[in-house]
Amino acid sequence: MPELVLQVDTEASPEQAWAALVDWDRQGEWMLLTDVRAGAQGGQGVGGELAAVTGVKLPGLKRLGVLDTMLITRWDEPRRVDVRHTGRVVRGTGTFELRPRTGGGSTFVWTEGLDLPLGVLGRLGWPLVKPLFAAGVQLSLRRFAIYAAAYPH
Repeated sequence: MPELVLQVDTEASPEQAWAALVDWDRQGEWMLLTDVRAGAQGGQGVGGELAAVTGVKLPGLKRLGVLDTMLITRWDEPRRVDVRHTGRVVRGTGTFELRPRTGGGSTFVWTEGLDLPLGVLGRLGWPLVKPLFAAGVQLSLRRFAIYAAAYPH
């Protein structure tokens, strides 16, 4: 299972960054090309559900793209939330972790363990797709750092 681990520092405290992170319905303000909606339990706590659509948004329409359904499997506020991706295309695990920084602020670590689709073809294609996927995640992380620092607290 391929794993991707990326991180960013933010001036937001872990508590402030956590509040920004788990405001799922606003996640599209920092996550590239993605809209997220909380389901069961409002996406708060173990057993909470999330649905994200990543793709293109045409004027006046909903986002068209890949549906990524998730189940929250770990909730350690304000440090870590783990999800299991349960969709048809996106499968595997994801972890959002917030670590306090000496002197203030926090480090946001995003880990994805992906169960690639399309069998052998997916595994062979991963080295080609990984740099683009990582670049999108890194851009989202940079946007999160700014978003979290400005998030109401």
